[in-house]
Amino acid sequence: MSLGRGSASQAMVVVAVLLCLLVHFEHVHAATYTVGDSGGWTFNTDSWPKGKRFRAGDVLLFNYDSTTHNVVAVDRAGYSSCTSPAGAKVYNSGKDQIKLAKGQNYFICNFSGHCASGMKVAINAV
Repeated sequence: MSLGRGSASQAMVVVAVLLCLLVHFEHVHAATYTVGDSGGWTFNTDSWPKGKRFRAGDVLLFNYDSTTHNVVAVDRAGYSSCTSPAGAKVYNSGKDQIKLAKGQNYFICNFSGHCASGMKVAINAV
């Protein structure tokens, strides 16, 4: 039995609807975390992620005074050495929302001495 011309377009509609549902499903299950909880993005937040489970697509909200802090997305070496590599993305709005990528995500404040005082987080998103 052969299929008519409408069958291909119906199949495409079904595929499009399924893709939309999948995207919606992922968005619905994403969580938003305020880094440092009520204390916000400040010193000694390096232990804040302990005990939390993060997923790719979750959003980190960094609340801080933008005149005295910032957020820099760095690599593992930048996190360990508290340095910002060339081309690192710098956030400075004071209310930054950053979506987690799958795998390791590293953030520091690159104001002098802040990262060394624990103003950094390393988060593994599954």
